[in-house]
Amino acid sequence: MRSRTLIITATLAVVAIGGAAAGVAAYDSARADEIGKGVRVGGIPLDGLTAAQAKAKLDRLIIQPLQRPIVVHHDRSTWTLGSREARIAVDTDRIVDDAMARSREGNVLARTVRNLTGKSLDADVRPSVTFSDRAVVRMLDKIRGAIERKPVDATAKLSGEGIKTTQSRTGLEVRASALHRQINAAIVSTTADRTFVARTRKIQPKVATRDLASRLGTAIIVNRNAFRLTLYKRLKPAKTYSIAVGQVGLETPAGLYHIQNKAVNPAWNVPNSDWAGSLAGTVVPGGAPDNPLKARWMGIFAGAGIHGTDAIGSIGSAASHGCIRMRIPDVIELYDQVPVGAPVYIA
Repeated sequence: MRSRTLIITATLAVVAIGGAAAGVAAYDSARADEIGKGVRVGGIPLDGLTAAQAKAKLDRLIIQPLQRPIVVHHDRSTWTLGSREARIAVDTDRIVDDAMARSREGNVLARTVRNLTGKSLDADVRPSVTFSDRAVVRMLDKIRGAIERKPVDATAKLSGEGIKTTQSRTGLEVRASALHRQINAAIVSTTADRTFVARTRKIQPKVATRDLASRLGTAIIVNRNAFRLTLYKRLKPAKTYSIAVGQVGLETPAGLYHIQNKAVNPAWNVPNSDWAGSLAGTVVPGGAPDNPLKARWMGIFAGAGIHGTDAIGSIGSAASHGCIRMRIPDVIELYDQVPVGAPVYIA
């Protein structure tokens, strides 16, 4: 009799346990298509939603905001990068599947206890947003092409008419790297501002207009036809002198040169030319009566230079053997004002 009682009691216990298990399984199964409490996607709560409901919510709160265009302004110009061109994409199917998987963590009993007690999973699934960085770079290239300009150096060009200058211009450069980073951060964000201003920085030229006068502090322009030498200081004519230039067949060379060397009472290295006669190939000391290089010498090119002369009657004519002759007081005055390296333009 006692054995029969024990059997009946055990049987009833098994039935009770079986019934409870069946109830737990039924409860868990009923919630298999719902996202658990505390499951979020990018901070968006999806508690209790079905997969379809979760996708609809993510479409409204993630997909639609990400479809807003990226807009960049500069002055009166505007550039726009649309979501289609940028190839912005979010795999909501995978995201919702991940959220569902997080909701089903643990065994059936653990899930049932968690759901009955209202315990939160506290799980945040990070949405994966992809886009085409090449599209962003193409947009930046368009912006740079429209805005940027190279700096232009100021120039001074010597000619027979004087010194012609061109003004410098400041360049402009888009802060493209910073703008690139800002766009890349915003393009995957549902809350970030998607409108930007293209910031720029100025690029200074190597030679500014204000520096040109000091850079070209001294220059000489020789007009052979007018037998005139003009000294320029800080781009302005300071004084003009009458000169003699090379005779026919021994013309003073035209072009742009520079003062190569200077000397006081220079020696004369006589060239090996027929016109030099018996002095050809010799060196005549400075100050000697037969030395035609009087007082000062400023060499400019291949034995040609500017020097003083006592043949005053030759001034204003083509009379030298290629050099530029000046009156002695004039060449002494000029000599002290012209440094080695100063440009000499002969027209």
